[in-house]
Amino acid sequence: MKIGIYSLGLIGGSLLKALMGGDIRAVSQNEDTLKYLCQKGINCSSDINILRECDIVFVCSSIQHTPSVLKSLDSILSADTIVADVCSLKSVVMKDSHPYKFVGSHPMAGTENSGFSASFKELFQGAKWVLTPADNVSQCDIDKLVNVIEKTGAKVIFMSAEEHDRAAALISHMPMLLSQALMKSALTNECSLILAASGFRDMTRLAMSNETMACDMIKYNRYNISEALKLFNDAVNDLLDGDYKAQISELSKKRRFLYNSDGKNSYN
Repeated sequence: MKIGIYSLGLIGGSLLKALMGGDIRAVSQNEDTLKYLCQKGINCSSDINILRECDIVFVCSSIQHTPSVLKSLDSILSADTIVADVCSLKSVVMKDSHPYKFVGSHPMAGTENSGFSASFKELFQGAKWVLTPADNVSQCDIDKLVNVIEKTGAKVIFMSAEEHDRAAALISHMPMLLSQALMKSALTNECSLILAASGFRDMTRLAMSNETMACDMIKYNRYNISEALKLFNDAVNDLLDGDYKAQISELSKKRRFLYNSDGKNSYN
């Protein structure tokens, strides 16, 4: 099976490294990345036409560029080709139809770093990987894609685009915004910056997220983030005004068992 990967940043690069050894064709516009991969014997190019003969193609570009990349594949891929994106928003990419078999997807893995140099093959180990297949995708097509994804060590789960985007706002996009807002607030008080220790460090890690990705999240998922902030505000007020001791105790227990010893989500 020929696997294509378009764009080799953190996600695309990690996917390439996780699937190394197979028949892979990669597309990158970064000259240094292409030079490095050519030296390693990887079939790579800046020309998207290298993906023509692929059975499965992963489009790993940013949210704002993914729809146009998917459109550009319409004329070069066969109707049997399976194409999956990796955007953190699914409604944006699921609204368009394509002649190939399109599956919206989102690996729940990442770091605050970006670029091919930050990628590593273990990124997806133990991570959830969401799939939102289009209507023209058969179970056989899904099974082929799942088989490839599972080779990275990820666990596949299925959701609708709407379910995914609401959930992503709560556990990814809103936390990123809060992390940035927390950093912005602290900048108004120099003493707070002098005293900032591990708690502040951990809470503001997401403020260092890839800037393009962060802006795309706010731009394209603004409504769901706003709704998530309402829930957050209700939760804060409930803790402040209610029986906070009992709530804090219960929340501590639930948080403790949400992740395993490797830091991976263990909730089923």
